[in-house]
Amino acid sequence: MRFVLQNHMLILSSDSKAQRIHSFSSWETPLQDSSYQFSAELQQLLSGKKLLPDELPFPHEFLHEHYLHGYLSYHYGVTKEKYAHICHRCGNTNPHRFHTYNCARCQQMCTYCRHCIQMGRVSQCTPLLTWTGSQVTFSPYAYEINWTNTLSPPQQEASTKLIEAIYQEQSLLIWAVCGAGKTEMLFQAIHAAICNGQRVCIATPRTDVVLELLPRFRRVFPKVPIAALYGGAPPQPSLAPVVLSTTHQLLRYEQSFDVMIVDEVDAFPYSMDPMLQHAVIQASKNQHAIMYVTATPSAKWQQEVRQKKRAAVIIPARYHRQPLPVPRFQWCGTYKKQIEKGFLPRQMMSWIHRYLTEKPIMLFVPNVALVEQVVILLQQLHPSITGVHAEDIDRKEKVQAFRGGKIPLLVTTTILERGVTIEAVQVAVLGAEQDIFTESALVQIAGRAGRSIREPTGEVVFFHHGKTTAMLLAKHHIEKMNKQAKERGMVDHAEMPSM
Repeated sequence: MRFVLQNHMLILSSDSKAQRIHSFSSWETPLQDSSYQFSAELQQLLSGKKLLPDELPFPHEFLHEHYLHGYLSYHYGVTKEKYAHICHRCGNTNPHRFHTYNCARCQQMCTYCRHCIQMGRVSQCTPLLTWTGSQVTFSPYAYEINWTNTLSPPQQEASTKLIEAIYQEQSLLIWAVCGAGKTEMLFQAIHAAICNGQRVCIATPRTDVVLELLPRFRRVFPKVPIAALYGGAPPQPSLAPVVLSTTHQLLRYEQSFDVMIVDEVDAFPYSMDPMLQHAVIQASKNQHAIMYVTATPSAKWQQEVRQKKRAAVIIPARYHRQPLPVPRFQWCGTYKKQIEKGFLPRQMMSWIHRYLTEKPIMLFVPNVALVEQVVILLQQLHPSITGVHAEDIDRKEKVQAFRGGKIPLLVTTTILERGVTIEAVQVAVLGAEQDIFTESALVQIAGRAGRSIREPTGEVVFFHHGKTTAMLLAKHHIEKMNKQAKERGMVDHAEMPSM
């Protein structure tokens, strides 16, 4: 799109003197013409969002007509300020995350942002659009909630605090151990918000968690439109009072949500990427409540909680009142050389044989190459054993088959360290000393075991070639939570000592 400036207004033009939007230092949005018959479809698609023109199913001339009547605003895509470029969608200013190329669209050398390229190319010649007409609002409505379970006292405390934070538009951290029933704690708060006409987003760093949560939310809120947003998702309701989304997808939103709930706030890539943190804030309204939910907050956040600088509810026990399984460390020698020779560590194989025909097993390994090598060797025990990783296009189907008992052992990277619940699962890590297995990752992995009230125990083993600080910290973290739970009367039995 190219423009000329007339009376401080942008005019769409194909004239040779027309310029790209980044060339203008400022412009105005015309006053709103209340007699104009704006497009209700465009209002639905653009309300609360910040989109590229190509993300909308309308010609540029149609969009520009809404601008001229005061219903749409243009914003910069990429600009250069002094010596640095800035992306006005994701906030990126890293010079290594921009690229300049000969653009076929504007027929000039044009710079675009590489950091958010997966959401569509935003460049110097592409404006971003927002809706400036009346925003679509959600009226208070007594939505049905199909959930009759009783929360435990710690869960109810957290649920009550969440509702208070929503009404008071505050920030709150829910620090609850893996398997504490964090999702169940959210239901009453979400119900209160949507019945009050508020819009709620549950954001998570990983697609797997969105897919895990979606059927649960649809069962609990059967009459509520719910959108699930992730890369490759089928078409979703453009306006839904409840949105389950990966944090990447929030780059398309602006000033949209009254209540923002960030699940697994410490998880990669959210915890390491300022762009995703920017997306969460950008997608929230100026007046909003924001909740963070995790079992493993960062050391900085833990300190802020101890110093009472961050409001938090701490739940150190699971809802079924059994202690967290404490990981056992098992040295297994130079397992990489053993695998190259065509066999797996004797200690690990002995452990697998103990459970293979009785319980499902999750085996975490540090990388994709090891997934493939280990699967080949383990298929000699059972042909249905398989593996998954982030780039596996069949990952969703394999996890479903594993949950249904069709796969006895699933080899996985850290992609399944969170958000996946398998009843009676036994958990092991091969290569627990590798850098990818941080303290939080190991705590989350251990948290896969013993989650069900029918199977509240499970074994967790870290097979290693040498203990690391992360391994020791993870074990200490779990033991500390068990100790707190015991002191607060939240567990019925003393924890089983690790071996």
